[in-house]
Amino acid sequence: MTDFDTLRLERAGDVATLTLCRPELLNRVDQLAHRELMLAFRELQEMSGLRAVLFAAEGRVFSAGGDFDFMRQANADLKVRVEMIQEAQQVVQAMLDVSPPIVVALHGDAIGLGATLVLAADAVVTHAAVRIADPHVAIGLVAGDGGCLVWPQAIGMMRAKRHLLTGDPITGDDAYRAGLVSDLVERDAVADAARALVERLAALPPLAVQGTKRALNEVLRHRFAEVMPISLAHELTSLGSDDLREAIAAFKERRTPTYAGR
Repeated sequence: MTDFDTLRLERAGDVATLTLCRPELLNRVDQLAHRELMLAFRELQEMSGLRAVLFAAEGRVFSAGGDFDFMRQANADLKVRVEMIQEAQQVVQAMLDVSPPIVVALHGDAIGLGATLVLAADAVVTHAAVRIADPHVAIGLVAGDGGCLVWPQAIGMMRAKRHLLTGDPITGDDAYRAGLVSDLVERDAVADAARALVERLAALPPLAVQGTKRALNEVLRHRFAEVMPISLAHELTSLGSDDLREAIAAFKERRTPTYAGR
């Protein structure tokens, strides 16, 4: 099994556990994490006899999303921007291709690409106080790396627009009522409840479970082909914008940004 720097992939019997393990960086996704996520999902797909996957994270949040330094590097270099967009598409595609069901233990906030990773899974166990958000627009970016794909499928187009166009978060209890997550438990029960669901899925007939998942994911695959190229093309443009630089600078300087639309 591959050794990674930004995540940990382990297997016990017919269950694998994928854990984001850079809590000191809030599990932000930089270039290395992008590539390792893609490789980890591909490795999961290739595992013989695997029946279920637990997807978890260390630290107080699940993932704070994209890394600002990575964004600024992409803003300044077209080659890096293109590579980032290509890798973002590959990460989502690789995750959708994993045949065994993926259950997320969402103990802390999931932001941006972190939210996409959560919502692309097959079940999400969380608690009432968690926050899920895709604030791409708040930093001058198009929600191109999966947000425009997974949010409408999970919550409906109107609610998806409300959250993607503003970047406003949705809490765990509201997400559960809206169908964005599958299981709502007490905060200290998230890990155990997610593990129990993974083990239950692993004990079911694998041909039936994985065939059902593939059939359900066919909807996402069709939507992927329709949505991801255009959303990523728009994100590529916004990655090179003055507005992105202004948004990051304003965040770091703790001031109100001024956007020029270019």
